[in-house]
Amino acid sequence: MHNFALDMNWLPASVIPKRQWPAVHYKEKRAITLDEHQRILAAERNPERKAFYQLCWHLGGSQGDLALLKGEDVDWTNGTVSFFRKKTGVPVLVHLGKEALNVLKDLPAEGLLFPYLASVRAGDRATEFGQRCRRLGIKGVTLHSYRYAWAERAKTAGYPERFAQEALGHNSKAVHRAYARRALVKIPSLEEYEQRAAEPKLVAT
Repeated sequence: MHNFALDMNWLPASVIPKRQWPAVHYKEKRAITLDEHQRILAAERNPERKAFYQLCWHLGGSQGDLALLKGEDVDWTNGTVSFFRKKTGVPVLVHLGKEALNVLKDLPAEGLLFPYLASVRAGDRATEFGQRCRRLGIKGVTLHSYRYAWAERAKTAGYPERFAQEALGHNSKAVHRAYARRALVKIPSLEEYEQRAAEPKLVAT
């Protein structure tokens, strides 16, 4: 309010110098759980939004990037999707699993995959998602929570951090947080690894 009043010239000068204001502490975001994601999908009646939330789970990308995906971005031969990050302009190439490919099969082969969602503002997409969460009693979750969920799933599965950085971005807070301390990893026994190493390897002829 103070800064807005200054911008509008309602105040002739700052009431409190900028450096004297207390630091802003944002509430820590959390990952969406698989159960919450499945509940949202089960309650969603709009096929475009449902497919969008499914891709958010599988790709963990920015909602702005995913909303602008086109049918031409999908390489069915190699099972990949490629696009340029809206924020940085960096190209991304992600290999898709069977579940993600099944979602894409029901979407347009050409043009925008999500025509409506691509036409609205990011804030509108976030608001619609928030409304669905409130109806289901799900708290503390936003569309951005899919990125945290993807990163934590990747860490738990033993996915190399460098691959996660390529998928979500090298400056992704979701990756840094998950690989630093968040996701719990079940460490296999050394004995299991030794047994695998001792198994004879088949040599191609």
